[in-house]
Amino acid sequence: MSEFVKIVEVGPRDGLQNEKQPLTIEQRFNFISDLINAGLKSIEVGSCVSAKWVPQMAHSDALFKLLPQHPELNLSLLTPNLKGFEAAQAVGCKEVAVFTAASESFTRKNINCSIDESLERFAEIFQAAKTHNVRVRGYVSCMVDCPYEGAIAPKQVVHVVKRLYDMGCYEISLGETIGTATPDRVQKVWQACLAELDSNVLAGHFHNTYGMAIANIYQSLQQGIRIFDSSLAGLGGCPYAKGASGNVATEDLYYLLSHIGFETGIHLEKLMQASQNINQVLSRKNLSSYANTYLQQHCA
Repeated sequence: MSEFVKIVEVGPRDGLQNEKQPLTIEQRFNFISDLINAGLKSIEVGSCVSAKWVPQMAHSDALFKLLPQHPELNLSLLTPNLKGFEAAQAVGCKEVAVFTAASESFTRKNINCSIDESLERFAEIFQAAKTHNVRVRGYVSCMVDCPYEGAIAPKQVVHVVKRLYDMGCYEISLGETIGTATPDRVQKVWQACLAELDSNVLAGHFHNTYGMAIANIYQSLQQGIRIFDSSLAGLGGCPYAKGASGNVATEDLYYLLSHIGFETGIHLEKLMQASQNINQVLSRKNLSSYANTYLQQHCA
């Protein structure tokens, strides 16, 4: 039996929050429904933040409430503060996410505080999550490079990851935020992290700015990582990292995993239909190399 790799689909949150034109709740609902239909089980639905600052994520809690709540589905919401957590908890969300970075400069530019201050802000979320039996996933940006500081030492990444784990994160996703990493550097970060934590609590979140995402994921697989974030059609980017392109495309990640012997639970034809649908809604180019080739061959 083939080994399973968990794919966390972040398109509905990390992808759509960087689109200039916000989608309606109905359009976002249809997008997520397509993803579920394609076999994706772990999906980041949206973010409980102020619509004033991130209009693309407005009413994410209301959207969550509309979605099916099957035991096999793991639908989550990003909650940067206690108010966001309370909104998520009110609609029955059983997994929330918090985010910080391994770079002091990036954290200050992103959420206007230091790394330590960001972690302190999460303390009340962790306490509330424990009370309500809600799982907390952590995000750590800048696992290799920072757009403001340059290279980040692996030991600094480990320090932040370990802090999040000790606070109560069941899973921690390391973000290669600006896409400048190469497999040799990614290997060093994983080796440092795996000296402190088991692989089953670590996930990779790679951007494809320089076309290195799949190569870096392959290296991560060699290190024993079996959880990866991805975004359908390569949606997303990073507003705090100039020039950073989208997340690795779910379609490209599927192609890699399925062709080297891993199971994903994804239905290919339904995934490609979902890919085609969201690009039509957004009137944008599909950033997935595999999806473009597949659709040319099968829709000609």
